[in-house]
Amino acid sequence: MKTALALILTLLATPAFAQITTEQDHRQMLDQLGITSIRPGPSGDPSAPNAANTDESKANPTPDWPELLTLKNGKPVTTADQWHKLRRPEIAADFEREIVGRIPVSVPKVAWSVVASEMEYINFKPVIATKLKGVADNSAFPELDVAIDAMLILPADAAKTPVPVLVMFTWGGAKFPAPQQPAPDDMARINAALKAELVARDPSLAGVFARYPAYDLAAAAPFPPPPGSGPEERIQQLVADGWGIVLLSPTSYQADNGAGLTRGIIGLTNKGQPRKPDDWGALRAWGWGASRVLDYLETRPEVDAKHVGIEGVSRYGKAALVTMAFDERFALGLIGSAGEGGVSPYRRNFGEQVENLAGSGGYHWMAGNFLKYAGPKTAADLPIDSHSLIALAAPRLTFISYGVPEMGDALWLDQQGSFMATVAAGSVWKLLGAKDLGVGNDYKIARLPPPETDLLDGELAWRQHTGGHTDAPNMRHFLKWADGKVGRASLLK
Repeated sequence: MKTALALILTLLATPAFAQITTEQDHRQMLDQLGITSIRPGPSGDPSAPNAANTDESKANPTPDWPELLTLKNGKPVTTADQWHKLRRPEIAADFEREIVGRIPVSVPKVAWSVVASEMEYINFKPVIATKLKGVADNSAFPELDVAIDAMLILPADAAKTPVPVLVMFTWGGAKFPAPQQPAPDDMARINAALKAELVARDPSLAGVFARYPAYDLAAAAPFPPPPGSGPEERIQQLVADGWGIVLLSPTSYQADNGAGLTRGIIGLTNKGQPRKPDDWGALRAWGWGASRVLDYLETRPEVDAKHVGIEGVSRYGKAALVTMAFDERFALGLIGSAGEGGVSPYRRNFGEQVENLAGSGGYHWMAGNFLKYAGPKTAADLPIDSHSLIALAAPRLTFISYGVPEMGDALWLDQQGSFMATVAAGSVWKLLGAKDLGVGNDYKIARLPPPETDLLDGELAWRQHTGGHTDAPNMRHFLKWADGKVGRASLLK
């Protein structure tokens, strides 16, 4: 038996939240589910012995997908009222329980504050860039601090006429897009102070600076590049069209790994302990953060809060679709290259599979229950599929974007299957009085159209560009489509 002193020392040495590795967390979830092991996923390397299938003739071992417009009791859904009150809740509940998890009732509120704000110029257009911080109330578990990092960019004249805003999940953090630079006199003072400090530490540097009198330690940032020349093209196009933007850093409030599940907003609501099988995963958590951003935007008079959209690419494309599915306040979405776990059907045997997501590299995006479908169950046992997730966005404006494999938007993403799922989901848009892709809803015979084909007449849209793993080439098309659908004159040439 431990002495009282030893017990106290043990308690002091034990962290308030579980510090475990991704592999340990993955294992404990399998233990909770009573699963010894799961099937390994195929490889994305076509030369590997276990290479993922890319043969279309073998891609549909389970050709019949769950019915969108049939209730669980077998009755057909024939009216919008039946969809909203009966069928939609059934599908949403299945996704929460089996795939993405539930947001707990105890999730804390978020208090927003302005960190800094300044006028900037993006391609000569004045904008107000505002650094935002959303702090989650951690009074129930003070050991963890959680804050949402976001950057709001609005046209300088937005106070006159409220503007639509696109919330963009960003990879690089919520940074000022074109920060102001010190005036030349101020820059000279900065350099003089830096040189003096260095000479004070190492007097021999005085001779070095004397030999190179034009050398400056600090220099102004280069002038922003023109549109189309780099990764900021999407922001430049949004600004040119008079839209507002939120750059949202999802990993600021929930890490993109399994070890982070006892931290971030998921860890905070669980008081630092591992998840239960139906708890939310990172996709749902990232969507929660986007919803809290929308809460803030609704308080800003410069924002047309009825026309706020959500955007993301790859894993953040999955998160953007999940966000739209569960927060109907988002009026539109640009869903980029969101393969398995997003737009690509789970039942298809093509590219990435359920087993890949359930492995330790991606399981944290999903609810723990999802691991069951990599052993002992299979994707065919899922009560819903990706077309069901897309349908939860109906009848709102939803633009599905992909690139081409030869430019890096790999076959792994299953563009053909994603098109099939979008075609199938269109039946719900039509039921609700909106337009779909206009190519029918028989996913079994749907064939991927050639790249650069515009299917943009409806509220549900599809376009595959000839670029890679990005939605940048489709941004201009998205903006013109969205402007037209909301009755707004496009400013793009």
